[in-house]
Amino acid sequence: MVAQVFAVIIFIAMFVFIVTEIVERHVVSLVCALLTIILVFGVGMHSMTAVIETINLKSIAAAEFWYLSGESTESSAGINWETILFIFGMMVMVEGMARVGFFRWLCMRIAKLVKYRVIPLFITFMVLSTVLAMFIDSITVILFLAAVTIELSQLLKFDPVPMILSEIFCANLGGSATMCGDPPNIIIGTSLGYSFTDFVTNTGLIAAISLIAVLVYFYLIFGRELKKSAAEVIDHSSLPSPESTITDKKGFMVSSVIFAAAIVLLVTHAQTGLTVSTIGMIVAVATLATSWRYAAVLLKKVDYKTLLFFIGLFVVIGGLEQTGILEIMAAFIGRISGGNVMVMIAIIIWLSAIASAFVDNIPFATTMIPIIRSLSLTYGVDLSTLAWTLAMGTDIGGSATPIGASANVVGIATAAREGYMIKWGQYCKKMVPATVIVVLISMLIIYVRYL
Repeated sequence: MVAQVFAVIIFIAMFVFIVTEIVERHVVSLVCALLTIILVFGVGMHSMTAVIETINLKSIAAAEFWYLSGESTESSAGINWETILFIFGMMVMVEGMARVGFFRWLCMRIAKLVKYRVIPLFITFMVLSTVLAMFIDSITVILFLAAVTIELSQLLKFDPVPMILSEIFCANLGGSATMCGDPPNIIIGTSLGYSFTDFVTNTGLIAAISLIAVLVYFYLIFGRELKKSAAEVIDHSSLPSPESTITDKKGFMVSSVIFAAAIVLLVTHAQTGLTVSTIGMIVAVATLATSWRYAAVLLKKVDYKTLLFFIGLFVVIGGLEQTGILEIMAAFIGRISGGNVMVMIAIIIWLSAIASAFVDNIPFATTMIPIIRSLSLTYGVDLSTLAWTLAMGTDIGGSATPIGASANVVGIATAAREGYMIKWGQYCKKMVPATVIVVLISMLIIYVRYL
């Protein structure tokens, strides 16, 4: 009982400090992880076994961590090292791509293909944001897309805010489509043993259908505004060529090959048996080996704060799991739904979406995974159905507010640095309806396809 009280207090305190941003979130999660080890596992449980299970270093030594010879298995409780290593590897690869100008080249190449016309540019950048976010984290996608959008807006004389808002939403939508697109999906996939193909054929289908609705929605609310702001005729010969954005031609070719190889490895990992932690290490080593002169710079640029945040977070959630709190929460959802699958899905997707609009979707998804696992075992509901419901709710819900997802914060900050202020009211007025539309579409598709 004492351990449960400590676990809940630490968890709530962590969420409060993350939301208020008084202290950096990695510091908050690590301090709360330390308190969990001391107060929950030590004072409350007197269990060294709980500490060892939560730290979970033994999983790295297991052969299944690197290569699966048979069916994929669910990961054990505690720190999900597979997620940590995969994200690290992808971060190294993305920094290598950014160094050679890959993202700016891609954006400028597409702009040239549509002859710098604003409406085709608006549509293609939304699609580009969706597709890139399927393989690269949405923060990186928005960081470069928003910067290039502002650069093009100054050259072509249009307001970049509508484009940036639509790109943010599409990045979060694209992240929902694959296992590696958004951190909650990586955690869901590695924790429950789902492959890249599993996500593409389930959440990917939902995201593809939703994208059509999103393109129509943003065109209807922003199309006229963009046409009006881009009425001035511009001499396209004065615009920079896509090739001028490449800073290292040899490095550009190598980075493109590594990126393509990463996609192939991810798409086929269920067939090859290579786990996502192995794939992450392969792309990291390949990037560092081929850019050895810049290896130290690339490693320095990796976002270690996010990785530390994940580690601390997994320990705190481990405290809730070891003390049985998550089973109690699962039983509560089960009682409210009366065991009805349709009600259960509605609760999970809307609870996930609303919570993710205001708090970081990573800790929320991590908290919910053991809960949906318990609901599946208790009520006989297909676990994969609940997993896709959770993924769509957490990934899409974060789009509703300026603080709901990291991509939102980055996009707004990038615009603000160039003098384009996006206020809460302006943001929510455009993004909340889009979020509601996609969550509704997701729920209906889940009902029709899985029930």
